[in-house]
Amino acid sequence: MPRNIEIKARAADLAAVREAALGAGARPHAVEEQTDRYYALDGERRVKLRTIAGGRAEMIEYRRAEDHGVRPSDYTVTPVRAAAAGVCLVPEGEPLVIVRKQREVLLWGNVRIHLDRVERLGSFVELEAVVDEVHDEACCREQVARLLPELGIAETDLLRASYSDLVEKR
Repeated sequence: MPRNIEIKARAADLAAVREAALGAGARPHAVEEQTDRYYALDGERRVKLRTIAGGRAEMIEYRRAEDHGVRPSDYTVTPVRAAAAGVCLVPEGEPLVIVRKQREVLLWGNVRIHLDRVERLGSFVELEAVVDEVHDEACCREQVARLLPELGIAETDLLRASYSDLVEKR
């Protein structure tokens, strides 16, 4: 199962964070309109159906503790239409929560920088350092630790919740 080391923080000024990221060497990758629909799988696990305007649809399941600001996240991404199985993988029933956002993705090596404008919640920054054959978990933690001050994000700014949790608490 793929793994990230990730953070999420509120951002008062996404333009300033963007400029700082570009100054640190990040490069623009994509701008997307995303809608995430969250479903319960078995009472404890959730999966989200992500649709991207004009693009793909995929199921994303992730497992992470929400008890630390910098945290590992194990995840799987599966196309909604599983051609080999010949079935659509969208869960039945109504979603628990729907989150709509505009996301700009910048890339800094193996780190994805997400600049998010989330409907009803505001602006956020997410960092996802992808653990791979070249970047182990320790390396990814160092990358996130290096980027935080460069982007003007303090440890105290880090959130310990998903967008779905934040929407549910509203």
